[in-house]
Amino acid sequence: MKLTPLDVKKQEFKKVLRGYDPVEVDSFLDMMSNEFAELLKQCKDMREQLVEYEAQLRDYRQMEKTLQQTLMQAQEASGRSIENSKKEAQLIVQEAELKANQILDRARLDLSRTKDEIGNLRSKKESIVSRLKVLLNSEIELIKALEIDDDELTRDLSRGTGKETIEIDEIIKKL
Repeated sequence: MKLTPLDVKKQEFKKVLRGYDPVEVDSFLDMMSNEFAELLKQCKDMREQLVEYEAQLRDYRQMEKTLQQTLMQAQEASGRSIENSKKEAQLIVQEAELKANQILDRARLDLSRTKDEIGNLRSKKESIVSRLKVLLNSEIELIKALEIDDDELTRDLSRGTGKETIEIDEIIKKL
């Protein structure tokens, strides 16, 4: 049986001879009833507060769970981001290496072409030089032949007036 403050207040005892002082008992019961009422009120308040705290605790646990999930998602996203960044960096490096190799290949090809061109130009130069030598040698031979002819002509003409020699000398100078 549950006692209420009203039960304590209304409690009546049998009156017996040489018993307790009724005023003192009533005063004690009033005081106890008030104290009991106060304790019940505190208990009720504490239960309400407990319900409120339990609700807050549920909310906090839910927030904690949400924060943990968010943290896990952030860690996963961060991990994916780092991995994606590494892959992207590898792709950039591979592209740079590929471009560098292409540039080197083009440079080697250009170098090879330039060497071939230099070789062709050297061949042409040698051909021109040898043709010039042949041409110059033939011109020298022609000049020598003309000098021989001039000497004979001069001897033949020196028997004459001498005017012919001047003209031949002038002709030779013009040549």
